[in-house]
Amino acid sequence: RVHRRDNVVVGRSDAESGIGELAARQSLCDRDILAYWRFFLSGCTVPPLMAAASSLVGPHLGKRVTGMFKAVDHPYLVPYDGSFRIGKAPTAPPDDAGKTKDHRKKLEKLRTELDDLQRMLYATDKYAVLVIFQAMDAAGKDGTIRAVFTGVNPAGCQVFSFKQPSAEELDHDFLWRTNSRLPERGRIGVFNRSYYEELLVVRVHPEWLGKQKLPGKVDKRIWKQRHDSIVANERHLARNGVVIVKFWLNISKDEQRRRFLARIDNPSKNWKFSMSDSEERSFWDDYMSAYEDALNATSRRWAPWYAIPADDKPYMRVKVAEILADNLRQLDIGYPKVDKKMRKQLAEIRQSLE
Repeated sequence: RVHRRDNVVVGRSDAESGIGELAARQSLCDRDILAYWRFFLSGCTVPPLMAAASSLVGPHLGKRVTGMFKAVDHPYLVPYDGSFRIGKAPTAPPDDAGKTKDHRKKLEKLRTELDDLQRMLYATDKYAVLVIFQAMDAAGKDGTIRAVFTGVNPAGCQVFSFKQPSAEELDHDFLWRTNSRLPERGRIGVFNRSYYEELLVVRVHPEWLGKQKLPGKVDKRIWKQRHDSIVANERHLARNGVVIVKFWLNISKDEQRRRFLARIDNPSKNWKFSMSDSEERSFWDDYMSAYEDALNATSRRWAPWYAIPADDKPYMRVKVAEILADNLRQLDIGYPKVDKKMRKQLAEIRQSLE
C-alpha cells in the first residue's frame, strides 16, 4: 500500500520507518501510535497531521524531530514565502553604507572571528558548514571567497569550483558531483558555483539536458522536480548537521560591462575573459528570471539565500563575512571542557614532564 506524507506519496516501509522513529524519540504508547497511523492513512497533509501529533506528544514535537539550524534574519535574506523580486533587489550599497576603508577594517576583524569559529566548530565536531556562491560572471565570487576565508585555517576549510560537468559526472544524477565533495564535520566547505547551475545555466540553455541521458520524456516539469530534489537534499543535510548558507552576488548589467572592459584593458586579467562571457550577456533577462525562480523555490530557514549587492566589492565582501559569522555564532559550538578525572591526569602528566 501507499500513503501520503508531506504531500508526497510514499511506500509503507517509509511510513513505518517515519512513525517508528517518532515513536522511539517521543516514547509513544501503542494507543498514540495507532492514532498517528489513523491520520497517516487518512491522507492528511502536514498541518493537520502535525497538529494531531502535537496533541499526542506535546507542542515541542516539531523542534525535537527536526533540530535543524535556522538562519539569522537580515535585510538581504531572501524570504521563504516566494515573494522575492529581483527587480527590487539592490545591486549597490545603501547611501549610509560607510566608507571603503571602514569595510576593510571590519572585514579584518570578521576574518579573525571566522577563524576562531571554525576552530570551535572543529573542536565540537557536530556540524559541517557549506557556503554556496552563485552569481553572474564578473560578480566577484573568486575574490570574495579569497577575501573572506583568507584568515581561516586551511586545514579547516575546503573550496571547490564547479564548471562544466565531466563525462563521469554526467553518468550520475545532477547532485552526485557536489554531494561527493561535501565538507566533513568540523570543516567549512565552499562551493564556487554548485548544483544550482542546473536551475540556472541549464535552464537558460535547456538543450544541454540532452547530454545528461535522462530517462523518459523531459519537459518543463523538470525544473520543478529539480527544485524539489534540491530542497529535499538540503533538508536531509541540515537534519544531519550541515549548516547551509547560500549567497547570490547581485551585480547589475552595467557594472558587469565595466568589469568586462577592465579585464580586456588589463593584460594580466585577459586570461579571465572568454567570448562565452560576452555571449551570455544576451541572455541576461533569462538568467534573472531563472535566478528569481530558483531563489524563491529553495530559500528555507535551514538553507537560506542572501541576495548581496555586488556592485561595490568591499561592501559585498564584508556583508558576506558578517552574515556568515552571525549564522555561525548561534550554533552550539565551543571548546570541550575536561572533567575532574581528566584534569587530574593532565596534572600528573605535567608533573612527570617538569
